[in-house]
Amino acid sequence: MEIALKQQEQRPGNVIPLCPVFKECGGCLYQNIGYPDELAVKEERLKGLFRKSFDLDRQIFTPIVPSPKPYHYRNRLDLKLKRTKANDVFIGFSPVDKKGVIPVDACFIADQNISDFIPELKRQAIARLPLKYKNANLTVRSGQNGKVFWGGIGRRSCQLPASDYFWTDIGGTRIFYSLDTFFQANSSILPMLLEVINRLAVLSPTATFFDLYSGVGLFGIMLAGKVKQAVMIEDNIASLKAARHNLQHNKINNVEVIEGKVEDHLTEQLKRNKDGTTVAMIDPPRAGLSQKARQLLSQARGLKHILYLSCDPDSLVRDLTDFTQQGWEIKNVIPFDFFPKTRHIETLVLLKS
Repeated sequence: MEIALKQQEQRPGNVIPLCPVFKECGGCLYQNIGYPDELAVKEERLKGLFRKSFDLDRQIFTPIVPSPKPYHYRNRLDLKLKRTKANDVFIGFSPVDKKGVIPVDACFIADQNISDFIPELKRQAIARLPLKYKNANLTVRSGQNGKVFWGGIGRRSCQLPASDYFWTDIGGTRIFYSLDTFFQANSSILPMLLEVINRLAVLSPTATFFDLYSGVGLFGIMLAGKVKQAVMIEDNIASLKAARHNLQHNKINNVEVIEGKVEDHLTEQLKRNKDGTTVAMIDPPRAGLSQKARQLLSQARGLKHILYLSCDPDSLVRDLTDFTQQGWEIKNVIPFDFFPKTRHIETLVLLKS
């Protein structure tokens, strides 16, 4: 995969980048080529990685789903703050070599409200910065209603009351999230992802749906109406608080929320639901599943299908290798461009036991 990336970086661009620090900033990679070319590069890179590890029919791969917004799509940015010995403060992004900070006053892949707020963020952060702080990681986020909040200086600075939660509406359902919770950074593509999941037709009115690493409950809530019951398992306290808020706001009563690690609770939950069809959704962090979780899930008896959503192809292929060795079959590989202009790609894989 790294070879493919280096070849792409050396290929001459045919589009003038919007960002003045493109090629210096370590965030974007594809601002200098057209969007169709970017999608083709990402799709071929993903296929190449899968072909090295699995013998799969070409029909298994679905064309990449493009983002409705190639620019100004991110509802979250993470910026670095650095104070020098001369007491100068720089706020911006990590450069390609990861050393220092590239100051920015706008970001072309950030939600427009966030991008417009960056100069004000700098003013507020510098005014709030204690003398003892030399470095800080700032998080700034927005929602569909246009509100923007930030945190990262001081303990609990990323905590928000429920009244200040961000939200996005998906098909008439409102999903709330906070500064300190995980939520997909590109809200515009979520309706397409959910449409694809429904089209795979693995959910039924008699099924139990396990939303593993459930975060604020996006999938459990959006898919609860398709199944008999849903079970969310999450260990992050802030995400659990938002998930319960989401369930209450949307008046959903067929979802059980379990606080803790998937490795500690899934086996018992599968035993409780051994008489019905069970489907699981996995949406782990970028590093993928832990070795213990891979072993547990790949050897789970009682799961009929697993929907694995991953934002890192390398950790995805590593995890899927364990699943296929335990007899799981890869039925579909569906890439989504959640992160236009960057090297990242989201991939949904349907596994069948």
